[in-house]
Amino acid sequence: MALWYLTRATGGVALVLLTITLVLGIVDVARLSSQRTPRFVVDAVHRTASLFVVLLVAIHVLTAVLDSFAPIRLADAIVPFGGTYRPVWVGLGALSFDLLLALAVTSLLRARIGVRAWRTVHWAAYACWPFAFMHALGTGSDIKPGWMLWLSLACAAAVALAVLARAAASYSAGVAVTGVTAVLAIAGLALALWIPAGPLANGWAKKSGTPSSLLGGKR
Repeated sequence: MALWYLTRATGGVALVLLTITLVLGIVDVARLSSQRTPRFVVDAVHRTASLFVVLLVAIHVLTAVLDSFAPIRLADAIVPFGGTYRPVWVGLGALSFDLLLALAVTSLLRARIGVRAWRTVHWAAYACWPFAFMHALGTGSDIKPGWMLWLSLACAAAVALAVLARAAASYSAGVAVTGVTAVLAIAGLALALWIPAGPLANGWAKKSGTPSSLLGGKR
């Protein structure tokens, strides 16, 4: 039971920290710096949050593997879509974890691989957040009770506001804001239609790929 709660807690906190990291990256840490908050301070927050995300996700993965309730292997947390427990949704989490690992490794080797290669991986790592977000909605058992759902939606709202702020600061602000607003509206509508029919609907555990042997469990 302790492992179960630790898995849930680290997953939720990791999503929040990943959101903070993404928001800082979207709005550009250079734009947030000022005389009161120098660039190196904002950079430090961004870097520290990123490191904590990797640590928390590692704990999240380890506790999920060690917990005997769900049949999740270590390979399932690394190789996407190969498991037997909610394969699509756990697979999205594995994709996010893989991208985080790639970002952490390339950041450590930045001086050796060069800025261009590091930046390419860094941009690809932005996909970590949507994968983690959908993983939380599709796999988390706390969506119906509400707290994980509202936490996830709050993170989505923060990312949306950051994207709008970055679009408004662009050279063609009017066109950018209009296009971004349209994309965000479509994404929001899609979520509003999917969540009630998906994670909040009766029978989601079975539809999401939970083995029949676990459907009678209490969690």
